[in-house]
Amino acid sequence: MDNVLVIGAGFMGGGIAQVAAQGGYTVYLQDINPEALQKTMAQVKWSTEKLASKGKIQDSAKSVQDRIIPVKDLSIAPKCQWVIEVVFEDEKMKKDLFKDLDAVCPVETVLASNTSSIPITRLASLTKHPERVVGLHFFGPVPMMRLVEVIKGNMTSDAVFKKSVDFINSLGQYPVKVMQDIPGFIMNRISGAAFREALDLVEKGIATIEDVDKGMHYGFNWNIGPFEIADNAGLDTYLRVGKAFSALGAGDLMAKSGILEKMVKAGRLGRKVGKGFYDYTPDGKMTPFDVTTLK
Repeated sequence: MDNVLVIGAGFMGGGIAQVAAQGGYTVYLQDINPEALQKTMAQVKWSTEKLASKGKIQDSAKSVQDRIIPVKDLSIAPKCQWVIEVVFEDEKMKKDLFKDLDAVCPVETVLASNTSSIPITRLASLTKHPERVVGLHFFGPVPMMRLVEVIKGNMTSDAVFKKSVDFINSLGQYPVKVMQDIPGFIMNRISGAAFREALDLVEKGIATIEDVDKGMHYGFNWNIGPFEIADNAGLDTYLRVGKAFSALGAGDLMAKSGILEKMVKAGRLGRKVGKGFYDYTPDGKMTPFDVTTLK
């Protein structure tokens, strides 16, 4: 079984490491912050034990946990067949990382990005082997969401693209194949349109946050509405993605409302801090936040 290196032990990186370990892979989870690694491994322990108790994973929770090995640097990269970066949505940071990985990893190693907005062709531009760079855009919380966009850059080889689709299938996830390398790919462009409209309706006082979310749930069979989705992903992440769209000349994909920036400024980053478009209690209760109080 191949080795997988996941770079970045945040909410998404930890989830990707978990589903890869559940798929039987040996996973190296890298982060320069020891506290981030410790926190994520604790979250993986909780998540795998919960899934195991419900019979939703084949192996024991302990077996899955043992297949994830925390590491502080990238020295293991040459020994891995898959490298998935899950760092901040910053084009320069990702480009520099791929350039460094390209220099040390065997040409057979697939270099993948979990970017949600930046074209893969741009991220591969500093590498000598752009044919092995691919997009693997997971959706969070990863252990609960089966969707992964597999993005083919302009230089991604057909063999690497097919191999990546097979890899996602081996994790028990569903690969949506993105055949043209455009900003935002497929799903974020669709959900972004819904989120832009939802924000506009709330800002104009036409609807409440709760009614929009409940309406999408009861009327269109969404498991959760656009504001809950934003809270799960992180409002700071949404803001960074919007700025990335603007830098890519795709500003029409980002929300025009100023609410998002005000929320981030106020420290309301979403579920990860217990407050976003909703206030969250430890026992799982949610109360909609009145965005009209923001200055």
